[in-house]
Amino acid sequence: MNSISTSTADDSLVRLENLAGISQRLLELARARGASSAEVSCSEERGLNVNVRMGEVETVESNRDRGIGVTVYFGQRKGSASTADLREESLESTVEQACAIARYTEDDEAAGLADADRMATDTREFDQWHPWTLDADAFVDLALACETAGRDADARIENSDGASVGSAESLSVYANSHGFIGRERSTQHTLGCALIAGRGDGMQRDGWYTTALMANALQAPDAVGREAAERTVARLQPRSLPTGEYPVMYSAEMARSLIGHLLGAVSGSALYRKASFLLDSVGQPLFPDWFSIEEQPFLQRGWRSAAFDAEGVATRESPLVSQGVLQRYLLGSYSARKLGLQSTGNAGGVHNLQVSSNAGGFRELLASMGRGLLITELMGQGVNAVTGDYSRGAAGFWIEDGAVAYPVDGITVAGNLRQMFSAIEAVGSDIDPRSHVACGSILIGRMTVAGAE
Repeated sequence: MNSISTSTADDSLVRLENLAGISQRLLELARARGASSAEVSCSEERGLNVNVRMGEVETVESNRDRGIGVTVYFGQRKGSASTADLREESLESTVEQACAIARYTEDDEAAGLADADRMATDTREFDQWHPWTLDADAFVDLALACETAGRDADARIENSDGASVGSAESLSVYANSHGFIGRERSTQHTLGCALIAGRGDGMQRDGWYTTALMANALQAPDAVGREAAERTVARLQPRSLPTGEYPVMYSAEMARSLIGHLLGAVSGSALYRKASFLLDSVGQPLFPDWFSIEEQPFLQRGWRSAAFDAEGVATRESPLVSQGVLQRYLLGSYSARKLGLQSTGNAGGVHNLQVSSNAGGFRELLASMGRGLLITELMGQGVNAVTGDYSRGAAGFWIEDGAVAYPVDGITVAGNLRQMFSAIEAVGSDIDPRSHVACGSILIGRMTVAGAE
């Protein structure tokens, strides 16, 4: 993209120091009120978003938000409170509220700060801060160019759900009474378009978007509009399918959802509540022996790169799955104590996952499937986290001889996640870069597909 500038008056480091000073003040207030330990999270966000539709501006929104959260511990009794008011009396009141809550709660043997010896000592940045200084008028021009390109791309595009451009900046500080203080800053910019093709009962909607930490990494507006148009008209005149068992390929943006189900099942909160189909699964083979997932928290310009987690624990490069075998769970300090284990540095989530590929790109994967269902959209939330039973509405394309034959919708795909994981035949190299889960398309050998025919 062109006409992109970087800030000449970037005050983010000053604002981070401000938040750090507030966090230190809150810790002092907690200590003065008798708390044995405390932790503070301070954040500040600001952004600009514009939306246009059918060539007209619909909304222009500028936002500035901040939040402060305080958690205090009296032994193993815990209390939390929050505020967005930075006045001294408000800070004092927030700490007092947290302390009052803690005094009236019962002991929880798993409560407390993460262990002091697990605190990160290296808190470097990972090149995630790239402000976009265009004004609202320039954002409107980009959104209009995107929508116009999409509407002009094909005569069958007769309507639009609009185009949008957004930019967000986030600053955060985490500090605790171990003496740890960590600062983070990041940006995210997005350009997207949604279009409508056809008329009446034959209308179809689809779209496309581009997102990046750095505005120069976004796709051009006209390219986004054309991609949205191509995807929309490709869905016209869909059919259903006869109910049966078929090979199923999840496009890269849909494949991430399968990895998301795995992450939910191996998260500490699900495990100690016994609400996971993967209880006691560490050391067990779940996937084919060529399959692996690596956590990579130190990637430059990574979506979720971080030297420390939400509790200050040092992150580390580590396999989640190696040669098909689950290596560990995803634990913060509370869930780790509940399970009799140690934190894995995943309080707050995972930090960039790389899913291994054993196949070529998208076209090669279609050719290897030959005949089956390509899923490009999923609907509903029909996943049982306790049993792993899986049933979701879907739309996509029927594949014959390794090529798209026709669009399909009104279908349901079903299986069991444990069986689906083991039945993965290929992961493509067509990684969708718009997520912290780097994963290509996933081909599953056989699933139940329920259709109307």
